[in-house]
Parts: sequence; C-alpha cells; structure tokens
Amino acid sequence: MEQTWRWFGPKDRVTLRDAREAAATGIVTALHEVPMGEVWPVEHIRQRQQEIQRAGLEWSVVESLDVTEALKMRGPGWQRYLDNWIQSLRNLAACQIRTVAYNWMPLFSWMRTHLHEPAPGGGFTTRFDAVAFAAFDLYILKRAGAQVQWGDECNRAAYAYLGQLSPSQTDELQQTILQGLPGGNGSFTLQQVRELLGSYDDLSENGLRENLQHFLAAACPVADEIGISLCIHPDDPPRPLLGLLRIVSTATDLAWLLNQYPRSANSLTFCTGTLGVRPDNDLLAMVRAFAPRTGFFHLRSTQRDPSPLPGLPESFWEAAHLEGNADLIGLIIEILKEGRRRQSQGGSPLPFRADHGQELLNDRERAAAPGYPAVGRLRGLAELRGAFAMAERFLMKME
Repeated sequence: MEQTWRWFGPKDRVTLRDAREAAATGIVTALHEVPMGEVWPVEHIRQRQQEIQRAGLEWSVVESLDVTEALKMRGPGWQRYLDNWIQSLRNLAACQIRTVAYNWMPLFSWMRTHLHEPAPGGGFTTRFDAVAFAAFDLYILKRAGAQVQWGDECNRAAYAYLGQLSPSQTDELQQTILQGLPGGNGSFTLQQVRELLGSYDDLSENGLRENLQHFLAAACPVADEIGISLCIHPDDPPRPLLGLLRIVSTATDLAWLLNQYPRSANSLTFCTGTLGVRPDNDLLAMVRAFAPRTGFFHLRSTQRDPSPLPGLPESFWEAAHLEGNADLIGLIIEILKEGRRRQSQGGSPLPFRADHGQELLNDRERAAAPGYPAVGRLRGLAELRGAFAMAERFLMKME
C-alpha cells in the first residue's frame, strides 16, 4: 500500500516537509491555481511535479480535476469543458501521473456546518448538523420549496435553532456553507447559489445520471488508452442537499456507475468516512464488492448522531480514524487483501491516505485548511500504518 498525503500547493500551511516527516511517500494534489474548466498545461504539471520530487516525494494522485457545473448539467459550453478535461488527462499522462480523482456532486462538494467543533477527546473536528443546515436552507438562503421538503416539524426546529444564534454565529454558519471547503468547487454568494439551483431545476435524478453516463462514455476510453484510472468520489454527505439529488451514495449507485465502463479506467475513490455516514451502507460488504474496482482509498471514520427528528438526514462529526462508525480495522484487512492480490499480479501499490483529521495540539495556531491539519493527520496516518502492519501479520498467519 502506498501512503499518501493531501497537499494544497505552495500556499498550504502544511508543507511537503511535514508530509515527508509524517512518513508519507506520495502526494495527492492538484493545480488549484488553474481556473476550473481550463486545461492543465504540461509545463505547469511538470513544475509542480518537480517541486514535489525535490522534497523527496512523488505526485501519486490528482485530487481533484474538477468537473464544471455546466458539464454536470450539459449546460452552455459543456462540450468545451469536456474537451478541456480530457486534454488535461492527456497532459497528466504525459507526465506519468496515472490516478485522477474527481466527483459528480452538484454545486457543492463536501459539506459541513461547523469547522471547529470540540472533539470528545480534546481538540476540534468538523461537523455536519442537519438542523443547522436546514436553518441555512430555510431562513438564510430561503430556497423556494424548502419548507415543503423539510416539513413542519423540521421547520420549527430550524427556526428555533437559528433563534439561539448570535448575529456573528449566524454569519459564521452562512460563510462556512458558502465559502467552499478545501478541494471543493469554490465559494459562492447567496445569489449565486440561488441562480445555480435554478439551473438545476429541470434536471431529474435520471438526467443527472444520464449526464454522468455521457461523461464516462467520452472520458473513460481516453483514460483507458493513456493508462489513467479515473476515481469518482462518493457524495459527501451521501444525501440530497438543497433539493439537489446525489447519485454516488449507495452500493446500488456504485454498481451502476462501474457497469457504465467495466474496466479500471472507470474506478472509485472509496471513502470510508463518506459512505459510512449512511447506516444502510454495509461498508465491509461494499469494500469486498468494490475493492477490485477502486483506484484510491480515503480512510477515515465518522460518528453519526441520533436524528432528533424523523426524516432528517444524518448529523455526524469526523471521529478519530480508529473510532466512530466505520470499522477501519476490518476494512483495512479487506483492503490489504486487494493490495496483495494486485502486487502478486505485478501491479503498483494501491494508494491510500489518512483522510481529514482533527485539530490537535498546535494545529489551530497553524490555521491549516479545514479538515487538513498537520498533527491530526499525522496521528491518523500513524494509526493507519499500525493497523496495516497488524493486518499484514494477521494475514500471514492465516496463510
């Protein structure tokens, strides 16, 4: 298994030296400075690649090569964005970068309502609170149709929640949701969100799925030709948001997606934290089913909160890596089996990263990107490395 570390480029407050000292060997990054939808130039890719190599590391995984909203909707300019996306793939392959993660989440990528929630063991973590999100949707964004979708009981709970917040706390909730999280699709204003939601009005679940089908039909044969594995990330959280359907949330969704192009060019970023938010997702069964079609693993755990109201999506927070609802020890045993199978067939080590992390010790002083502190991820990677070592010993004894 290849131990990787997400890095957000030269402006990241967590450095490549930090990554190397944490025992990572591969870097997961992107050309965040290139506007979404534009081609990634070969010379820019090589410059970033050389910077990483000078630090004694390798650029192992691209995360993310963003997909524009116009491409997801097949809106104006979608063909140009598709052509640019595919050209970026060709440029990455010319630099020998073979794993590309992306997502198909409408409007927002990963979503949280709180970025510095006190964690049970000390430190701070990120959290998604369904009532807080409903309060934003209903009374800050004031989305058309939201009151009907949330229902009377949730309307009242959200109104009461918002009434307890100070003006500064209300503003913080709004900014947390609108500003966009690291690796996401950028920040928005309330008016921009309303306009983009309007653009999605006529797109049904089948329409979003058909658009993904068209995208895969165009991109996967090229990726296959040039030796790139395209790894789609599940929806985070794996539930509809702001009335927008999400189609990469369950085992059924993943099976449908992989059937669209049944080769390794069409693969998964298997995120244990994201998929584990839903109690109806059996993670062990899913990893056994989908590990052969997974190109990249995100290993983390989330802790679900009991829903205060029927019909609400799950509230959850980022737990420590070996805690929470995801059985990472059991999952790691299954992942290691797949990694060993691939290496026995001459394949490359399967990359994983300690995804997200709690803010520990002096992490808040460094003010790293939310969810991506230095010490918290160091702890997570250390725990995962220990778990992989024990899993290896266990499997050897079972042989």
